[in-house]
Amino acid sequence: MSLSASGGSGPQKRTVCSLLAGRVIKKPKLEDGHQLQEATIQLLDLHQNLCSLFRELGNTDPCDIFCSQNGHKQKEAASDANHRHVSGLLLVCELRRQAAQLGVSVGAVSVKTVLERLMEITERQEENDWDSRREMLTSSQRIKLCVLLESTKELLSQGVLCPKLLWVEYRRDQKHPKLEVVYYLHLYNILTLDYIVESDENVRSWLPCQLKALCGWTPLQEEEETKKVQQKVLSTVAGVLVGAGFELRPDLAAAERKISLLCRSVLDDMLVWFLDIEEKCGEGSEKWIQTFDASLCGASVSPEALQHFFIHSLTQIFTCNPRLTVSDAVTLQNEWTIAKVSHCLTSLYCKLGVIFSVKQLLHHLQQVLETHEVNWKHILCFVSSLLVYYKAAQPSLRELLSRLLSSAFESYDLENMITAFLLARQGALEGAGVFLSYSDWFKMSFGGSTGYHASSKKSLVFLLKFLSDLVPFEPPLYLKVHILHPPYVPAKHRNLLMEYVTLAKTRLADLKESVEDMGLYEEVSDTGSSLQPQGQAAQDVEKAVSLFESTGRISATVMEASLFRKPYFLTRFLPALLKPRVLPLKPDAQMNFTEALKKADKIPAAQYSSYVESCQKRRQQNKTAEYVDTKEGPLDVLKIQLQEFAALVVGGNDGEMSAHLSRISHTLNVVFPGSPDELTRQTAVILNMDTSQLPELHIKVVNLILQNFCQCLLSASRGNPPNKQSFWGCRFVGVLLGNRQLLSSVIHRLWDLFHNQAASLSAVHILGLAAFMVHLHASMAVSPLVQLLPPMQIQAVPLADGLSAAVLCNTHTNMIFSVRLCVAAVCYGLCRGDSVSPQQQQDYIPNSLYKKLLYLIPRLCPEARINLDCVCPDGQLEDSPTILWSSITDDKNNWMKDVLHLWRHAAFQQLEQMPQYQLCFSEWLHNELRVQRNEDVLSDTQRQQYQQWACLEFYLTRPEEQGGCGGDAKKLCTHLFNGIMDQPLSDLNLEKLNCSSGLSGAGTCLPDLLSRLQELVYEMEVSNLSGKCRRRADLWDFLFEIVSQRCSSSVSITSKLSLQRTLHAWNRVLLALPGVVFFKIKTEGGRTALDCNTLIEHINQHHRKVCPPASVLPCSITAHFLKGLLCAGVQCDHPAGEVNKVLSQMSITCPLFMVSAVRWWQQLSPLLFSLWARLRDGESLPKQLQLLTDCRRWACSLSQGLVIQMPPAAVLICAASLHGAYRGCEEQQQSFSDVLNALKPETEAKHQQVLVSLLFLCMKDYLSALLYPQGKSFEKSKYFCSELLTVLVKSTDWLLIFRSNEQNRYHSVTLTSSDDCMQLMPWAICSLLLLQSAEFLQKALCCPGFLHNAILWYLSVLQLFLAGDTYTALPEKKVEPSQILKDTKQFVMSLISQAPPAALSSSQLRQLECQCADLDPELAAALSVHLDPHSLSPEVDFLQW
Repeated sequence: MSLSASGGSGPQKRTVCSLLAGRVIKKPKLEDGHQLQEATIQLLDLHQNLCSLFRELGNTDPCDIFCSQNGHKQKEAASDANHRHVSGLLLVCELRRQAAQLGVSVGAVSVKTVLERLMEITERQEENDWDSRREMLTSSQRIKLCVLLESTKELLSQGVLCPKLLWVEYRRDQKHPKLEVVYYLHLYNILTLDYIVESDENVRSWLPCQLKALCGWTPLQEEEETKKVQQKVLSTVAGVLVGAGFELRPDLAAAERKISLLCRSVLDDMLVWFLDIEEKCGEGSEKWIQTFDASLCGASVSPEALQHFFIHSLTQIFTCNPRLTVSDAVTLQNEWTIAKVSHCLTSLYCKLGVIFSVKQLLHHLQQVLETHEVNWKHILCFVSSLLVYYKAAQPSLRELLSRLLSSAFESYDLENMITAFLLARQGALEGAGVFLSYSDWFKMSFGGSTGYHASSKKSLVFLLKFLSDLVPFEPPLYLKVHILHPPYVPAKHRNLLMEYVTLAKTRLADLKESVEDMGLYEEVSDTGSSLQPQGQAAQDVEKAVSLFESTGRISATVMEASLFRKPYFLTRFLPALLKPRVLPLKPDAQMNFTEALKKADKIPAAQYSSYVESCQKRRQQNKTAEYVDTKEGPLDVLKIQLQEFAALVVGGNDGEMSAHLSRISHTLNVVFPGSPDELTRQTAVILNMDTSQLPELHIKVVNLILQNFCQCLLSASRGNPPNKQSFWGCRFVGVLLGNRQLLSSVIHRLWDLFHNQAASLSAVHILGLAAFMVHLHASMAVSPLVQLLPPMQIQAVPLADGLSAAVLCNTHTNMIFSVRLCVAAVCYGLCRGDSVSPQQQQDYIPNSLYKKLLYLIPRLCPEARINLDCVCPDGQLEDSPTILWSSITDDKNNWMKDVLHLWRHAAFQQLEQMPQYQLCFSEWLHNELRVQRNEDVLSDTQRQQYQQWACLEFYLTRPEEQGGCGGDAKKLCTHLFNGIMDQPLSDLNLEKLNCSSGLSGAGTCLPDLLSRLQELVYEMEVSNLSGKCRRRADLWDFLFEIVSQRCSSSVSITSKLSLQRTLHAWNRVLLALPGVVFFKIKTEGGRTALDCNTLIEHINQHHRKVCPPASVLPCSITAHFLKGLLCAGVQCDHPAGEVNKVLSQMSITCPLFMVSAVRWWQQLSPLLFSLWARLRDGESLPKQLQLLTDCRRWACSLSQGLVIQMPPAAVLICAASLHGAYRGCEEQQQSFSDVLNALKPETEAKHQQVLVSLLFLCMKDYLSALLYPQGKSFEKSKYFCSELLTVLVKSTDWLLIFRSNEQNRYHSVTLTSSDDCMQLMPWAICSLLLLQSAEFLQKALCCPGFLHNAILWYLSVLQLFLAGDTYTALPEKKVEPSQILKDTKQFVMSLISQAPPAALSSSQLRQLECQCADLDPELAAALSVHLDPHSLSPEVDFLQW
């Protein structure tokens, strides 16, 4: 009878339980019980195999077994419980019976029986190699073992089994117990693991081996249950070991402490084994990692024990096998990142750190680093794991680094220093998303004056010495960071840093690495090999654009690179950024970043232009793909779309219009794909007023757009006024504003229409374009500005203001068009803004067009000049603006009626109260000066009346805050004067404004406004002539004050040209005013007298500066002043005496005026004589005027060979008369020599002064011939000057005329020339001396002071040459300025060599040597050699002057 529980061959066998159960079915009788008991005993006697009996006991259902094993609720059947109890009793009875037979204890028999069955179950047939390496039971073995242990547990409950004996006997046969058997013994509470560890002395030898073997064995894939049991075995054993090894109780006995150390030893052994195999990261290490699960371990141990175990494990990992040195760590660190180390190690770190905070873990890490030798690989991998898996790790690690660096620099501790650097680099290796880049951390720690090293030189040396020691081991990238972002070093210690930089660059050169190949945002990462430069640059661009998009600013890294890493920035970064592409219509982040760099002047203009052109080509190439899906061209498509939009304006809703405008915008983008202006998002659109030619397609598209807008306005206005319409207009204009190229074309087309084709525009066009202008003005906040070329204003202006400049008001036709356009625009704006506040209403009314109405309406409509209170008893009209709009859209109405209706409307008049809508007098004057008189809508008489009304009635009385003059005639005069002065010179030629000619009637209204100025000045003059000379003087001072302010404002690099233009403009105003107002009449001692000091000062300061080398005032100006002098003189008590006094004064203080009078006297004398005769009824001429006539007659007589007495006139007048007599003569050289002989200097002192003054006037002619050679002017002027020099060579007076900065008797003659002319005089005299004979030079050398002056002239010429003020030299020789300078130097050197030692005084010699030391050392040496100061006697200094 077999009692096997397993299936096999042969007939099915039945168990004892089943047999007994079968008997239960029968109805028992009383005698059956006794029979059954006897039969059972007999059966047991015949079959005494206890192992087979054990097979009969327990639950043989596998499902029930594993349900019990898994802790689920077992089926509770009364019959099964009875069966187990009966079977147990039977087994115990049999064990007792056999024990009695054998004479041994029942426990021994029980142990033997259980072990026999256990060995029978665990022994297996090894069918293949896999089975020979199997570390766990099969599923069937596990079922049998559970059946056995159930029976064994029953024996244990009956007290017939000794667990200790069972373990002893089991260990005797099994040197390496199977962990699964031990686990089940522990699970069924037969032999606990705690007991096994405590009782088995050899547990240290077999338990680790079995754990490793079990971890290293992997069940077959289909053995899912075995895998679960395997992990439960490992977790249970580990939990027991942790509990026994790390439960800290203060009352532990020595044996318990021994057990604790034993368990720790086993766990440490397993940890070392894991660390040895973790790089392979096999399934064995993965299985052991699972035992560190806090939830699994925490079920069997306390939280405190678990914390102690995890901390202990971390310490063991950190200190395990510390064979790597710091230099190894520096070199190999980039191989120890999360991406490169085994996943098992990082998983273990995560398991161990899960119950701690980041600060606790870093604190423990710091403690280990301070107290142990560590394994740097494990340390740094742990840091990486923390940073990657714990978000709060970054700030905590930064705090730790800060503490380490502070401690390092306080005690100069290298260990803390290297620890900080390694930890920081490890964080940087994980990328910017995890921790600071190494460059950022290094700059933050050492890049500023507050860095850790900046407190002392010792700290700086400590840092640089540390970095230098790392150089041989550093990866190249760290060296590049240190070079490109060096630590802060005071200037005095800069050499220390340079030593390190040199060392680092040498190391990089050895490694064949380039600093410039490093990217801007390159990080020390775990990518293995570095990117190529192009790839790195692309990454830099992507990062820079991302930062710009998030912050709105260019990152500091890019700005620094543009300054300190220009090769990389220009050759790598910018090409990557400016890679040609099809730019989106809406600027993306990269376009915005590019524009920001362009504005910061970080992109070269040529490179940017090339980029824009390339992008344009890309868009043109791809343009065909952007066409709408139709066979028609874009123009046809646009025409259909605009027609559909016009229909939507009347009957569509806002959503449909917006959608349709989007389609229109897309079509327009095809025709206008973009332009440089659009790409760069410039703030101003360039409007070229001279060349507005557009491509034919663009013109057609723009015309189509404008025509459609006019049609839409007309259609929409038929049903509703502008304030009742939808926002179609502003949206339509918004589409145009979104395309810069299209907008530019529209603006150019509008300019052409307004400026050149205004007369051809119909009423519908004017209405539509006026509304279009209003919407452009309303979109001012989002629209670009427009810059006019050539510039009419310095700054760019809004679109509506720029286009209003094309709306001219200069002719009859243009005025009519302008007033109609502006009326339509203002009416539309008033109606459109009727429902908004007055402040918002301004958005719909362009002030430039409104001001044109303020100018044009009173000019065209005399009714508008009348006060509104006189026209309308109730004042302004108060009707609704919608009536205005309906009025101007009615074709039957007269436009003039509409104009007056608008002018009198309250809303229109209220706008004028706002400052920006007020037309000030200067703006009115600007418009009036540009009206063409011959095409004016007004006749001369009407224009005179209008201008008089505007000047004297409207603006003179208008308050200043409203643009008027506040009743002040001087302010009105100032505005008129400035407006006329600002008028271009081409409008009125100065030569036409002479004393006899009138003002031309053609051209602009300048003559009319000059007449208004004359009228105003005359009115002021007449009103001041009531004996109040002080008021007369105020008018005179006022006029010159205006002129002086204008002249003094011309101070710049181009001040000469600016002053010349200003004075020419002033001259034409001057000639239009009465000359008498320029002479002040004052009262002294009861008598009236003339005061011309301010006039003299004005001529000397301003007119003298712009005179040509001939140095004379224009004939018209000279005549005007002289006539004014005569007219002012007759108002004095002694007219002739006052005239004589003024002319005598001017001969000394204003020689330019007197020389001019002599120059033009032949033309002026008849006019002045006639004027004096009329003023004084035939009274004799003033003496000074008669002297001018006498001097001219004397000079002419000398030129004809007649010697007469020299008139008693001023020296300068006599010299100027002689100069004028020979000025126009062609062949009078012999006569000139005779004159010179007649005026020998030796005969009379005055003769010498006249000749010296004449020499100066001739030298000016010579200088003019040098600068502007004409005909024989050079030869003629050279002759006159040479002859005069020959006569004056022995005199020292002629040297004085070249000293303009000294006060001498010839100072007045130098005032006839400008400062520029006097500055060139040394060059002229040197050029002249080079042409003189040797005999003359010998005579000149004997003249006291000649050598000193000659050297000074040369030095002045040298300074001119060095300053770059060089001019064309002698025309017949074609000599360059440098050649003249060279010849002059040779000339001076020859003079020095020929001069006697006494030619220069000691003080002169020292002065010249000092001046020549810097300018010409060779000349200084020649002076020292040839003119020895020790040979000079003291008397020489006294004689020299």
